[in-house]
Amino acid sequence: MRAALAPCLAAAAVPSPHLPIALGPRSMSAALRFDGRVVLVTGAGGGLGRAYALAFAERGASVVVNDLGGDSKGHGKSSSAADQVVEEIRAKGGKAVANYDSVEAGEKLVRAALETFGRIDIVINNAGILRDRSFARISDEDWDIIHRVHLKGSFLVTRAAWNHMKNQKFGRIIMTSSAAGIYGNFGQANYSAAKLGLLGLSNTLSVEGRKYNIHSNTIAPTAGSRLTQTIMPQDLVDAFKPEYVAPLVLWLCHERCQENGSLFEVGAGWIGKLRWERSLGSIVREKNHPMTPEAVQDKWEKICDFDNASKPRTIQESVSILNDVLSQIESEDVSTNPTSYTRSTSSGFDPSKYVGQKLPTVVYNYTHLQPILYALGVGMSTKDPDHLKFVFEGSEAFCCLPTFGVIPAQASLWDGGLSSIPGLNIDFTKLLHGEQYLELYKPLPTSGQLTSESTIADILDKGSGALILLDVHTYCGKDLLCYNQFSLFIVGAGGFGGKRTSEKAKVTVNPPNRTPDAVLSDVTTVDQAALYRLSGDWNPLHIDPGFAAFGGFQKPILHGLCSFGFAVRHVLKHFANNDVTRFKAIKVRFVKPVFPGQTLQTEMWKEGNRIHLQTKVKETGEVAIAGSYVDLTSTLDKPSAKEPIKASGLHSDLVFEEIGRRIKEVGNQLVKKVNAIFQWDITKDGETAAQWTIDLKNGSGEVYQGPAQGSADTTFTLSDQDFMEVVLGKINPQKAFFSGKLKVKGNIMLSQKLEMILKDYAKL
Repeated sequence: MRAALAPCLAAAAVPSPHLPIALGPRSMSAALRFDGRVVLVTGAGGGLGRAYALAFAERGASVVVNDLGGDSKGHGKSSSAADQVVEEIRAKGGKAVANYDSVEAGEKLVRAALETFGRIDIVINNAGILRDRSFARISDEDWDIIHRVHLKGSFLVTRAAWNHMKNQKFGRIIMTSSAAGIYGNFGQANYSAAKLGLLGLSNTLSVEGRKYNIHSNTIAPTAGSRLTQTIMPQDLVDAFKPEYVAPLVLWLCHERCQENGSLFEVGAGWIGKLRWERSLGSIVREKNHPMTPEAVQDKWEKICDFDNASKPRTIQESVSILNDVLSQIESEDVSTNPTSYTRSTSSGFDPSKYVGQKLPTVVYNYTHLQPILYALGVGMSTKDPDHLKFVFEGSEAFCCLPTFGVIPAQASLWDGGLSSIPGLNIDFTKLLHGEQYLELYKPLPTSGQLTSESTIADILDKGSGALILLDVHTYCGKDLLCYNQFSLFIVGAGGFGGKRTSEKAKVTVNPPNRTPDAVLSDVTTVDQAALYRLSGDWNPLHIDPGFAAFGGFQKPILHGLCSFGFAVRHVLKHFANNDVTRFKAIKVRFVKPVFPGQTLQTEMWKEGNRIHLQTKVKETGEVAIAGSYVDLTSTLDKPSAKEPIKASGLHSDLVFEEIGRRIKEVGNQLVKKVNAIFQWDITKDGETAAQWTIDLKNGSGEVYQGPAQGSADTTFTLSDQDFMEVVLGKINPQKAFFSGKLKVKGNIMLSQKLEMILKDYAKL
C-alpha cells in the first residue's frame, strides 16, 4: 500500500461548470452543521474522543459521551472522565449525556442514545487501550483484551446501531486504525493486528451499507493522547493536538460527504488518503506445464515492479485480472504484462479503475406539479388545445412528456454523483453535455417515487478531452421505466492513452441526404431558461448574466435538455399525434448553444419508425442539435424494449427457451432471490453466434434473445458446446471458469447464482 499524499480538503468543492450540465455550485465556506443528528463517541473522556464530542456538540449534534474511565492498559473504572466532558458541552449550551459502559456492552451504549435522544446517526469507534510487549512476551490475556476492546468492541457497538441506521436510510461510521496496523511497529503485534482488522471491517460495512446511505470510513490518526505517550516524546505529544484530527472526522460524518470505504492518515493539520496499489505482476506458468518456485524466482523482479501499477478498489476489480490470465494461458499467448492494454502510458490516469463504478442511488419524489412544470419549461402552452393533457392534471388524458424521463435521471449528476467517486479528479468547470440518449420502456407515471441507479459505463480518450459515458436506469418499484446515457465531455482531460471508441456508446446517425419531410418551429421565450431550471437544473449559467459572462457567453444560455424537449415535442406532434405511448427512444448530439428568445426550428426525415432530426436556431441558421433521431413504435405494436432476433439454430437456443418458459412460472420469486441481469454471448468456431439475456431484475423476470437492454450486471462468454456441458452437469461453472472455457465480465460475484439458475431452470 502506498499513501496518496494529496491533502484532503475539509469540505467538498464542486466548481461551477461553464456549460449545459452542472454538478451544483457549493460554497466552500458554508458551515457544516449537525442539528438533529445524534452522535455516539466511544472513549470520549479525553484525547481524541473528547475533541470529537466537543466539536460535534458545538455544531448542533446531541452527543453520547462514552468512557469506561479506566487507565491506558484497561484497568479500573470511573465516571469522572465522561462526566467532565458532558459538563463542558452543557456549559456551552450543547446537548450531551454520559455513558460509562465498556464497548463490549455495545447494546447498552446505543440504548443510551435511543432512550435519551430517540435515534442514532453517527458512531465514532474511538475507545482503545494498549498492552505493548515484544512478540515473544505477549500473553494470551494481552492479545485477547486488545482485540476485545478495539476490534470486537467496535463490532458490537456498530452492530447495535446498524439496523437503526438502515431503517432511517442514514448512518455514518468511523473506525480508528493506526499507523502500527498499516505499517507494523515493534512491540505492538496485538495492537497492530486489531487495528488492521478494523480496516477490513469498515471496508465490508461500506459495501453492505451503501444502498442504505450508510457510509463507513477508517482513520489512522496521530495525536497526543495517553496512548501515544508510550511511543512519542512529550514535545511531539503536545504538538499533535487532537483538535487537528477532529475536522476530518466531522467532514466524513456529514450528510454532504459521500466518501465511503476509504482510509486516511491524519495529524498535525495534514490529511492523506491511502489506497491499495498492485504491481501488474507476471504470469509464471504455461499451459500443460507445472508451476515451479524457480519460475517465480525468474519473474520476481517483474512481480515486484510497480511501474504502471493498478489500484483495485473492489473485490471484483481485484479478481477480474484472473479471467485475462486464464485466457492468455489457454491461448499460450503469455505476456508478462497481462493488463497493459488497459493502462495509460502517458499521464498515469487509469480509466479502468472507474469504469463499472456505481454512483449513489438517487430517489426522486414528485407530484403532478413536476410533469406540468416540465411541460411548460419545454414550450407547452394552453394556446394549443392538444397540449392540455400535458399541463392540466384534471384532463382525462393527463400524462407525462416522454422526455420527462431525463429529470429523475439527471439528479444522479448533482451532489453525491460523479464527484463522489474517489480519485476521479475532474474539473467540472470544463464539463460539456455532449450527447444524450433516452429509451422509455413504459409510460412515465404522473406522480410517484422513482429510483435511479447510475454506472460509469466507459471513459474514452478524445485527445482534447475525456468522454465519460454515464448509464442511468430509473425504476418505479421493481419496474424499469427508462434508461438514459449521458455523454459528458471534460475539456482538456484527454491524452491519457485510452481508447477512442466504445461499443457501449449509443451512436448518433446522420439524416438522409434529401429535403426534410417536415419542419416545425417554436419561439422560445426570454424566460424559457428561467422556467426550465425549475425542473432541477440549477446551473447559474442559465440565469445569471455575470456567471454566463465568466463562461464566455454574452448572456445566459438555454439548457441543452430544454432544446431536446422542444425537438421531441415536434416529432410527437407531426408523426405521432402527440401519442406518448408511441415514443420509444431518442439520441441527440448538442452542437451549439441557444439563447432564450431565439426560435428553434426542427427538420425531420421519416425512415420507417425512425425519425431523423436536426434542430437549428432560425435567426442564425446554426445547428444546435445534430446527428439525432427519435424511434417510434408502430401504431400496431405495443411499446416494447426488446427487438425479436431470428433463432440462431444452436443447441443452447433450446435451453434458453426452456429457461424462459420456467422463469415465467416463478418469475417474481426468482427476481427477489437473484436481482440481476445476465447476458450470454454464445460462440461457435471462435465467433459470437448468439446473444441471450436473462433479466431477473425488472418486473417478473424474462428471457429474450439479444443483448441486455441498458447494461448487464454480468456477461458470460462460452461456446455452444461448453454451455451444453455445463447445463448437462458434465462440468460445473466454477471449473469452466478456472479452465478458461467460461469468461465472465462485470460483477463476478453474481456468477455464484449461476449454478442455481442452470440447475433448477435449465432442465430439458
